[in-house]
Amino acid sequence: MTMTMKIESEKKDEKLTLWLRGRLETSTAPQLQRVVETDLEGVVQLLIDMKQLEYISSAGLRVLLAAYKNLKAKGGSLRIFHVNDVVMEVLEVTGFKDKINIE
Repeated sequence: MTMTMKIESEKKDEKLTLWLRGRLETSTAPQLQRVVETDLEGVVQLLIDMKQLEYISSAGLRVLLAAYKNLKAKGGSLRIFHVNDVVMEVLEVTGFKDKINIE
């Protein structure tokens, strides 16, 4: 069974908003990686809505960390919001909650 994730994005000026739906794991992380690598050009604020994200694995966390470091290096920011309890637990246990702005 192949897991899927849908990513919707909207870019306005220096702000990129992503809506993630499904599971962010080993098989789907490259999909987010491509979006981040392509669309972060000229972006200083990345917003990620996880309202419909069911699960995140270490592969997904690596993509978020890379995006965070990329933005921080150019004085930008990463904000994550609408995080469910399952995903929040992963973010807390891994220490991401202390690094990344989660609302």
